[in-house]
Amino acid sequence: LYENCTCDSSAAAQPLHWVYDLQKLKGILAQDPNPEFRSESANPFYRRQTGQQSCYGDQAYVLLESLSECGGLNVDDLKQRTLKFFGPGSEYDTPVNDPYRDRNGPRPQLPIEGPWRQASLKSFLKNVDAGKEETGCETDCQIDGIAKLAPIVAFYAGQPDMLEKVEQAIRVTQNNDECVAETLAAARFLEHFILTGPDPNVVDVVLNQLSDPSRKQPQDLDKAVIGHIHQVKENLSKRPQELIPAVFPNT
Repeated sequence: LYENCTCDSSAAAQPLHWVYDLQKLKGILAQDPNPEFRSESANPFYRRQTGQQSCYGDQAYVLLESLSECGGLNVDDLKQRTLKFFGPGSEYDTPVNDPYRDRNGPRPQLPIEGPWRQASLKSFLKNVDAGKEETGCETDCQIDGIAKLAPIVAFYAGQPDMLEKVEQAIRVTQNNDECVAETLAAARFLEHFILTGPDPNVVDVVLNQLSDPSRKQPQDLDKAVIGHIHQVKENLSKRPQELIPAVFPNT
């Protein structure tokens, strides 16, 4: 169920993915307040048919497939499936998505036709080409990790090594400590919902977990993550329009 929700939501939101112009987005929603699976794409960066996923959903699918086929996390298998799905000869293998494309060359005409290969995946491909054991991007701390974690949290929820497995999976493409710390916090939230159902106290539950000196899979940046969660907690009563970009950046 959780894996299906991840993939369905990615496909549903894909036509409005990365619309950072808030006035434009407001206008779209005024015309259609229920924009799920919108037939006409307003995505300013790439265009895919409605029903196809964003790169986030595709990453979740690859992780889900690997877990299913291997009966659990197999890092080498996940690397190979990621390479096959996003690498040479794939739908993502286009000139504009080339990880070796000259950044000083002509800028691509946007939106491009077809999927967008994100920064962490480009670094992953270059690291694989270089024969590196650690294939994850060391500088990318974008939302990819959180967006694709549902399958592995659902698979290992309630097991003592859940967070360890999440970290191993995320570092395949994002070997960045900030990304890992934030993704592990998100995994704690999702696991709690899977095991207990809706809980209005979930924020405090996760904050207590992260503050526990004997917590599992501790990260050096956990204190910073705690600060971020407190900031969210303080603003829960406000509408998104009041918070973006005044409190939280529109990136």
